[in-house]
Amino acid sequence: MALFAIADLHFSFAKPKTMDKFGENWHNHANRIMEHWQNTITPEDTVLLPGDISWALRLDDASKDLAVIDKLPGKKILLSGNHDYWWKSSAKLEGQFPHMKFLKNGAVPYADYFICGTRGWTCPNDTFFKKEDEKIYQREQIRLRLSLDTAMYQGAKQIIVMLHYPPVNDKHEPSAFTEIFKSYPISTVVYGHLHGAESHKQALQGNFDDISYHLVASDYLDFCPKPIL
Repeated sequence: MALFAIADLHFSFAKPKTMDKFGENWHNHANRIMEHWQNTITPEDTVLLPGDISWALRLDDASKDLAVIDKLPGKKILLSGNHDYWWKSSAKLEGQFPHMKFLKNGAVPYADYFICGTRGWTCPNDTFFKKEDEKIYQREQIRLRLSLDTAMYQGAKQIIVMLHYPPVNDKHEPSAFTEIFKSYPISTVVYGHLHGAESHKQALQGNFDDISYHLVASDYLDFCPKPIL
């Protein structure tokens, strides 16, 4: 039993859409993800999917992408990203796909850990941070604490956090997210969102303040799930 992570599947089986604008390496990416997944993941493994799962705008279309994921080996824990507009109700999603967990404001037990998280947002002093981002940035802090507090209420001793956005700005300065991390027994943070070689260079990776950070955007992983535990 192992834990893997891969973000930014950007599936679009209902209405095909390419990711070629992000580079030639995205060509045929959905089939490559599925092939690597089937060759890497066993039924006993768990895969974290931190956001940008489907290009669909409506659940009817996203359901085709989710059905593909549901049939792949392993257990899945999903988190919404900035493009997952189809994600309205986690309860409805789990009712339709009862073998997958849709994480929002809660926590999912895994072995001796709890999986927590929220989408996150662009952090202050980032090149792309705008005044209107502040409200969402503040809201995502509340959602992160809700998730972490849920785990703590259930007796969490070790926590793995899923974010879609990086938890810091492009200068790697501390953020409200990294400050929140210090108040909880967090060992690992996985995130996606960053695409292309230049963005990958800006990623926060490695150990900082006793927390291990992993960029798991699919193109950074060459479209193969990364082992986390």
